[in-house]
Amino acid sequence: MKNILVLGAAGQIGSELVPYLRNIYGAQNVVATYRSTPLIPEIMEGGPCENMDAMDAERMMSVVKKYDIDTIVNLVAVLSAVGESKPTLAWKINMESMINSLEVARETKAAVFLPSSIGAFGPNTPMDNTPQDTLMRPSTIYGISKVAAELLGDYYFVKYGVDCRGLRYPGIISNVTLPGGGTTDYAVEIYYEAIKNKKYTCNLGAGTFLDMMYMPDALRALVELMEADPAKLVHRNCFNVSAMSFDPEMIAAEIKKHIPDFAMDYNVDPVKQAIANSWPNYMDHSAAQQEWGWKPEYDLGSMTADMLKILGARLA
Repeated sequence: MKNILVLGAAGQIGSELVPYLRNIYGAQNVVATYRSTPLIPEIMEGGPCENMDAMDAERMMSVVKKYDIDTIVNLVAVLSAVGESKPTLAWKINMESMINSLEVARETKAAVFLPSSIGAFGPNTPMDNTPQDTLMRPSTIYGISKVAAELLGDYYFVKYGVDCRGLRYPGIISNVTLPGGGTTDYAVEIYYEAIKNKKYTCNLGAGTFLDMMYMPDALRALVELMEADPAKLVHRNCFNVSAMSFDPEMIAAEIKKHIPDFAMDYNVDPVKQAIANSWPNYMDHSAAQQEWGWKPEYDLGSMTADMLKILGARLA
């Protein structure tokens, strides 16, 4: 990667990915795009930015040519819980932004990063140690769009030679940006509420295990995959990546080690609970380990300590 275009730079991953990439590749070589949600000042002031709708293919092409982009990172998506309330909008945004990225990449010989998700799996997928290659029949429009993205990524690679790569991300926990409508959002919200109010009402039930990852690992995984030797990549655009698996009781117990009077109760959201129940408890990420050396650095304990330290200082 030399000149990188980040679509959806105002989102949870994008707002941290852009500074991360600029630190590695140079500020002027990472272009951040946004549509209606403004970018944080660090991004706006730290390098090139463009107001752009990812569903406008002509505009995307012009930006790619303007900056001589060789890698498109497409983070545009309507997430799982929001998608269930607006399925046609979710399909339109998720699919059109993705196909535009692939078409522009085909014409300009750029590489593409298309993130997938644990949402690509469904209730008939093995829940424990979910295989890299397995049955995928998701029950959400978000998940259906992610499976389509994986298949189209393979199609564009085989038919047109587009270097399309991607990760099946678990729930991602950030100490910078607030949640954006995902089923795993509770695992971010709980830290804020623990610091501010020392209590939290969880919308997923006890015993709901989900795969999770701390943002620093998520960013590093993206770069390591995109810089990996393509000759060693078998799965290319749909690697399982995992770091930790826990349920609400476990994260609450970890927080109590730092905030002893923290308390949690439950008010289960049936829509989010149904989605969570269809997703894996934890994924087998051995393919990522073997093909490009993936190894997470954070577990629940080290992540919790870091989250509370950083958020505690900021919220104080």
